Amino acid sequence: MPWLLLLLALASLALAFKASTPGVLALWLLVALGLLVAWILGLLSQRVGNASRDASYILDPDELRRMREQAEARKLASQNTPESEH
Repeated sequence: MPWLLLLLALASLALAFKASTPGVLALWLLVALGLLVAWILGLLSQRVGNASRDASYILDPDELRRMREQAEARKLASQNTPESEH
């Protein structure tokens, strides 16, 4: 879709060069500018969408609490075991 906006912006720019009056020229240039900005925003939106992570990898609060409890238990277990002397 963004590439279609770019083609439309280029077409409106070409029409601006063919314009016979300054009013029509200004109108086509504004249309070309608007379509160019829409193309850039669409391209950026696609890149952000492609870079975002899958929501299924996000931990829920219960899972996070369980992992913290396990880490705390491992930490306490490692502190309670006597280290062997060399």
